[in-house]
Amino acid sequence: GATLLSREIERLAKENFEAVIGPMDGDTWHSYRLVSETDQSPTFFLEPVSGPFDLEAFQSAGFAPISSYVSACAHIDEAIGEPAPQVQGMTITPWDGQNAEALIGSLFDLSRDAFANNAFYKPITREAFLELYQPIIPAIDPQLVFFAHTNGQLVGYLFAMPNLTEGEKPTTAILKTYASGIPGVGRMLVDRAHRTFGDLGYTHVIHALMHVDNASRERSQRHHGTVFRRYDLMGRELAQKQ
Repeated sequence: GATLLSREIERLAKENFEAVIGPMDGDTWHSYRLVSETDQSPTFFLEPVSGPFDLEAFQSAGFAPISSYVSACAHIDEAIGEPAPQVQGMTITPWDGQNAEALIGSLFDLSRDAFANNAFYKPITREAFLELYQPIIPAIDPQLVFFAHTNGQLVGYLFAMPNLTEGEKPTTAILKTYASGIPGVGRMLVDRAHRTFGDLGYTHVIHALMHVDNASRERSQRHHGTVFRRYDLMGRELAQKQ
């Protein structure tokens, strides 16, 4: 692996590229990151995976972490704390299970705006976004998808899924992503999600793939999330060949 990476680095330098990042399948909408630390907990549904020597290969080829992420797990009883402060005029409702394509379109609109300033963000078309999510539509439980509205306007969402790697009756819910541009709405969404997980009989929640510097990481700690996996996006500068 290190030999292959080193050969590509040399080729890219000759083509006057200045830096290289990886692993990344084109952009952050697709698979990227490698596992850098784990407690050997089983892989959860849709979690990125690494080969046993991926990290060592990248390190041997001169790569270092440039962006880091974690996944954490909490017991539902501990994750449910004091009720979140309410944002005036805000209502949160679960998805009604109808028109999955419209659901994904709504997620696209909010995600495009919420994540546009993230490092390594790259625009994607609505059609490409639909193509990404369509294969997992059968796995979506409408009770685990929430929308925040104010004055009839959609201003936030939370997308969670059952951990289907646990079998037909999973006991863990995966809080995959949530977004809102209004302060306090994220806390309301997470609070509602945790309480719903408990009502539905889930015993644990995974706070999945959080950037270590994002507010979601601090919120996970507030809800007693314990890190069980760390991931890194690797990068290195190139010495250009004339």
